[in-house]
Amino acid sequence: MSVLHTIKAWLYENMLTDDPNDYSARVSAERTLSVRDICQSAVERGGADINAAAMEHAVNLFHSEMGYRLCDGFSVNTGWYNISIHIKGVFSRLTEAFDPEKHTVMAEFRQGAELRKELRMVSVSVMGKAEASFFIAQVTDIRTGSVNDLLTPGRNAKISGGKLKIEGTSPSCGVYFVNAETGARIKVEAEDMVENKNANLLIITPALAAGTYRVEVTTQYANSGRPLKEPRTTVFDHLLTVV
Repeated sequence: MSVLHTIKAWLYENMLTDDPNDYSARVSAERTLSVRDICQSAVERGGADINAAAMEHAVNLFHSEMGYRLCDGFSVNTGWYNISIHIKGVFSRLTEAFDPEKHTVMAEFRQGAELRKELRMVSVSVMGKAEASFFIAQVTDIRTGSVNDLLTPGRNAKISGGKLKIEGTSPSCGVYFVNAETGARIKVEAEDMVENKNANLLIITPALAAGTYRVEVTTQYANSGRPLKEPRTTVFDHLLTVV
């Protein structure tokens, strides 16, 4: 198929292997689009034959009904993506009942045939090694096993990446959850830092209200024996959700 899309990617040190000469590619992410943004684009770029507000209203109605039916145990196949409900957690005996403290109901998303077809028309422009290897690669919610999606307040979360160790005398150093709607910044307390390493931070997620959050890490760590003079910050490019 012909190339229809181009995405940019930087190469980062691969923290999952011991080979100092291999790298992993990370997409240079554009901003996150809302339903409203997509509907507006469908009108302006795609020539949709209804206005953006009407389309947004219809999409929101669809999502609301889809979520309701998923929670009744149905699976959904839109052509672009498939969603099904799964139960995570171990049942120790046949008579054991579902326990929200041990078991979690989760939605699993998979790409559909239409999206796979579109992805075949993507060209990747590799821009070389990223200038800094200070980055967040993924955030795992330990209770649910969710990667780059859910957060459970009061439970552990693992932040993986490069040069993340919290170090330095600046009071700004630490891990923050930033509410995407309000901009409120919630810092992880020092005593809630369970593990503090270069490639991994294990924390206890603060008592966050329901909503969507960005993760920020601020540190003076330099991996050179002497901390940086000024703190620096990396921001994870995925929004995480507290339900």
